[in-house]
Amino acid sequence: MSDLPLLGSVDCTSRYDAAFGRSSNDGPTLPLDDNDRLIVEKRLLRKLDLRVSFLVLVYIMNIMDRTNVAAARLCGFEEDLGMTGNQFNTLTSILYVGYLMTQAPSNMILHRMKKPSLYISSCMIIWAAITMCMSAVPTYHAALILRFWLGFVEAAFFPGAMFLVSRWYKRNELGLRTALLFCGNSISNAFGALIASGILGSLGGTLGFTAWRWLFFVEGALTIVVAVSAIWIIPDYPSTPSVWLLADEQILAKQRMEEEAAAGIEHEGKHEEKSSGFAEAVMDWRVWWLGVALHLMNSSMSFTIFFPTLSATMGYNATTSLLLCAPPWILGTATSFVVARHSDVTGDRFWHIAGPLLVGIAGFILAISTMNTAVRYLSLFCMTQSPVAFIVSLTWVMNTFSQSQSKRAAAIAIVNTVSSAGFISSSYLWPPSWGPSYVNSYLICIFATVMSVAMLWVFKGHLSRCNDAAEAEEQVLGLPKGFRYLL
Repeated sequence: MSDLPLLGSVDCTSRYDAAFGRSSNDGPTLPLDDNDRLIVEKRLLRKLDLRVSFLVLVYIMNIMDRTNVAAARLCGFEEDLGMTGNQFNTLTSILYVGYLMTQAPSNMILHRMKKPSLYISSCMIIWAAITMCMSAVPTYHAALILRFWLGFVEAAFFPGAMFLVSRWYKRNELGLRTALLFCGNSISNAFGALIASGILGSLGGTLGFTAWRWLFFVEGALTIVVAVSAIWIIPDYPSTPSVWLLADEQILAKQRMEEEAAAGIEHEGKHEEKSSGFAEAVMDWRVWWLGVALHLMNSSMSFTIFFPTLSATMGYNATTSLLLCAPPWILGTATSFVVARHSDVTGDRFWHIAGPLLVGIAGFILAISTMNTAVRYLSLFCMTQSPVAFIVSLTWVMNTFSQSQSKRAAAIAIVNTVSSAGFISSSYLWPPSWGPSYVNSYLICIFATVMSVAMLWVFKGHLSRCNDAAEAEEQVLGLPKGFRYLL
């Protein structure tokens, strides 16, 4: 956590000007004392949190449009399109092929844009239209093509939203806001199943269309409504004039980020503009190390794609199985806020990642041990704790690469790209022939989880040594305490 003083305590103008190449007449200064700054900052964060909360709704629609094939599978989707063997698994994984191709380029484009709200909203409208087209597919191959393009366009949102959030919040504020954003995943898994059960149970046969076709059409239409609203609600960057911020709030928003970046630039000993942020991220081994660690973590969480199928192994009908999906994800959502907030307060990242993953392993072991309905349902509650670790991991990525905006954008995109690749291969970890116990699937998930924790332990040790070296240098040179990596 940064130990930089508040603006009212010292004159930081020269430091910021040197770091950002800014002249003194670029804009007004903020003559606030400590108390005034705290008041303005609370007002700023309150407004910003409301805007970021809308991103949760966008993420809910993003996940819902991505995973609705799992609910459609319970109502004749495979049979109507004549799928056989692993074709459904291929339909699931092809989305992530398109997803991987777009993330890094999209984030670099977003970094250059002044109005990310328009960019994200436009992508929403396109993926919503593709989802609606899924309701009319006549063949498996047509669905395969649409799913590829759905992933291609959807990829713009999550890494872009993560980068956008990191442009507004300080390092010690990011954990809770990342949890707020990522809870859209858990909420979508919970209430998406409820919405799907309602659509599948009530619209089947209406106007001569099967229930699963209505599922794609209705959820795509809902996304378009949210996308149009997003144009005016999603925040742009602190440097972009905003009608929803007062003048002192806008200035403070920019200076907060300048404080964060200035500390990082001093630590790195380089100027942000001297090199390409994308090139720096590509050449930094830590980006790829974290990418592989989160790749393994995502592979262990592949059960999320097939959650309705795992719920159905308890022997209930399609509607009941979908309804039973909600409570585990509601608990996972609540836990994510508690864990992320505690991680921010304590400044610890690793143990707040390892803890939920260990609970997830306990869930896998329970599912392997018995086919008892109550125990298997309990195992689902344990499994939904694993995504909590992914939330804290993403926050750790943003904390570690916080020195340069362009490098941060590239690092987030690269890590998310490599980690998302885990869903391509892991989509084949749940073949029907391994059901209903799915023992082999759970064993693979346990192995991937253990490997992910081991890699993050090594990464924690590396950052700890970097902090020790920085502290030793400060003591020798008589410097004040500077930038420290969060562990």
